[in-house]
Amino acid sequence: MLSNSNSTESRRQFLRQASLTAAVATVAGPAVALPFSEPLAAMQNDNQRKLGFAIVGLGKFATQQMMPAFKDCKHAKITALVSGSPDKAQKLAAEYGVDTKNIYSYQNFDSIKDNPAVDVVYIVLPPSMHLEYTLRAAKAGKHVLTEKPMATSVEDCQKMIDACNKAGKKLMVAYRAQFEPFNLDAIARIKKGELGKLRQITADHGRIVKPTEEPAEAWRVVKKLAGGGSLMDIGIYSLNATRYLTGEEPTEVTAQEFSDKSDPRFKEVEDTIHFTLRFPSGVLASCTSSYSIQEVKRYRVFGDKAFLDLDPATDYYEHNMTIGTKEGDMKVSLKEGNQFAAELDHMAECVLENKTPKTPGEEGLKDIRIIMAIYEAARTGKKVKL
Repeated sequence: MLSNSNSTESRRQFLRQASLTAAVATVAGPAVALPFSEPLAAMQNDNQRKLGFAIVGLGKFATQQMMPAFKDCKHAKITALVSGSPDKAQKLAAEYGVDTKNIYSYQNFDSIKDNPAVDVVYIVLPPSMHLEYTLRAAKAGKHVLTEKPMATSVEDCQKMIDACNKAGKKLMVAYRAQFEPFNLDAIARIKKGELGKLRQITADHGRIVKPTEEPAEAWRVVKKLAGGGSLMDIGIYSLNATRYLTGEEPTEVTAQEFSDKSDPRFKEVEDTIHFTLRFPSGVLASCTSSYSIQEVKRYRVFGDKAFLDLDPATDYYEHNMTIGTKEGDMKVSLKEGNQFAAELDHMAECVLENKTPKTPGEEGLKDIRIIMAIYEAARTGKKVKL
């Protein structure tokens, strides 16, 4: 684990490189504030038993997407904030009713061990920082929820798993799509055989990254912070979807990369990767991730009886599903749900009931192992066995 002095320097380096004033999140797409009208301080209902969450990193995703979702949580509430920006932390503490004594910096984070109001530490930082704060949180005796990708290497993922196991604490990776109603419905339809025998999947995730126009984007094109480019950031949605839709693990991968190295955005990280996955049942998945195309977040699953199209598939709060058969296409009407609240409540319930999370550290490790194989396949031009 890093010492406090090293931790301080790593944070300062992060701020210099990314041109940020506070930590930011690791999610795809530009953040958009949720349309809540009620005062934020009134969002957290304490009528039920709720576990306290410390939010580590108060960037755009954390403040505009994830934190407002606590309004709909039954078992989770915000009780502490960790930030390099005292003014921002003070303002958010007032909005969410967090005691100002529960505001921490990155330097004094370890003292959170003495705070019984904090049960879970939620790490919303660039991927390269997930390892450090997972180790520090576990040592402080706190359960850990971390954003995806879990880490920037297989080795770091394993260290995170080992640290939480040693401390006897839960470790969960924030795969929000696995708690989203449309994605859950797609999984259920496939399991029931509505599509027949699965044959293939296509999945595409892309966006235009603008690090100079949007300072909060800067860390995404710094390899030391992000671990990679579009594949790590948003390609992981395509990858993870193929795994939860098939219920299988891929056995081999192939890949091709295209990155214009004259573009300053892609001097360190990749732009576009096309990768294919072969699954034991024979399903072939063709996936793409890109930092230079109009935003897309979709997948289509093909069976011998029907196809299922979800587009957008991994949006924050808008999804469209179509089932196609020989009789024609049918739009599926479902109620949008708060995937963030469902995810947060699941973590809290796992702690309260001593259950293994649906998306434990091992789930994050599997994705990172496959991502590294995809990078190898793109680099060598050869098929990589898993």
